[in-house]
Amino acid sequence: MKRYDGVDALLADARTRLDRVTPSAAFEELTTRDAALVDIRPAAQRATEGEVADTLPVLVVERNVLEWRFDPRSDASIPEASFDRRVIVLCQEGYTSSLAAAALQSIGIHRATDVIGGFAGWRDAGLPVTA
Repeated sequence: MKRYDGVDALLADARTRLDRVTPSAAFEELTTRDAALVDIRPAAQRATEGEVADTLPVLVVERNVLEWRFDPRSDASIPEASFDRRVIVLCQEGYTSSLAAAALQSIGIHRATDVIGGFAGWRDAGLPVTA
């Protein structure tokens, strides 16, 4: 088992495997391609900080069940689960989402990535949100 000298080293290693996207690029993929934008933030955080506008096809899958929902082999998988699906993970600031996207890649979701800056970056870019 690989060991890291702290969480920053773990995060840096995870990001070496990701083709991270800006909020604007994530929005474009969501609206013009077959990408799934997945908000992994807990309900309390979404209630406090806001959410991606519900006019967009965003999926809410909290972090604690993400791998089970997106692994097509899992009995708990969602219909959107596919090894070839582009999955773009969104957290509040873009840290947890990097670790989550790397975990998805580890189970075979090879096109998983995350949004640079997370939901805060999405909101700051002026992209559609719900308060």
